[in-house]
Amino acid sequence: MPSEQSEHIVRSYEEQLKKLREMVARMGGLAERQVADSAYALIRRDTELAKQVIGRDGEIDQLERDIENFCVRLLALRQPMAGDLRFIIAAMKVSNAIERIGDYARNCAKRAVVISQQPQIGGFGGFQYMAQLVQQNLKEAIDSLVNQDAVAAERVWAADANVDEVYNGIFRELLTHMMEDPRNITSATHLLFVAKNYERIGDHATNIAETVYYAVRGGVLPEERPKGDTSPFAVVPPRV
Repeated sequence: MPSEQSEHIVRSYEEQLKKLREMVARMGGLAERQVADSAYALIRRDTELAKQVIGRDGEIDQLERDIENFCVRLLALRQPMAGDLRFIIAAMKVSNAIERIGDYARNCAKRAVVISQQPQIGGFGGFQYMAQLVQQNLKEAIDSLVNQDAVAAERVWAADANVDEVYNGIFRELLTHMMEDPRNITSATHLLFVAKNYERIGDHATNIAETVYYAVRGGVLPEERPKGDTSPFAVVPPRV
């Protein structure tokens, strides 16, 4: 009888951990959709879709609260150790990062509404590509947590430099548009904020990967990760 009771407790605990993985995966999926839809709304100048993105942010916020409460309950009642303890703490940290990603996607959608009312400057190919990169990194980072895959987490950690490279190109292009015609400044400024939001989403995906790596391996990745954001040093040559 005691062995049956112990088996039931273990099975129940495993089910709770599985539920936690599913909650984080669902939250990550919602954030991925927010990133994709905010980019689509920008590129297609679709204000209705942008407003939907803004309105959906509350669902991500609620999931973060649910995950935090669930993790606190697990810590209090199960007193996990070693890998399970690291995983539960990682889930809390990851849900916080996903919530911030949702905020950045919402901010992009807000900017998309304003940009849709301004004359278009340049193309949106860079924005589309950047959004695809950060969405892919986010998906792989969340999958690495769910699957406890440190190798995938390290791959995401190293991929952030690609996002920075695209961001640098967008940054310089928009500066050039502003230099060429001051009437472009309003639109270009809003687009700069959008690009920076996507760059920050990429950073948070990388932070998730670092958290997952620690949760799985119990060690940390190198302090200096590959970074390529050179925008603080960008200089646009004066017109002659």
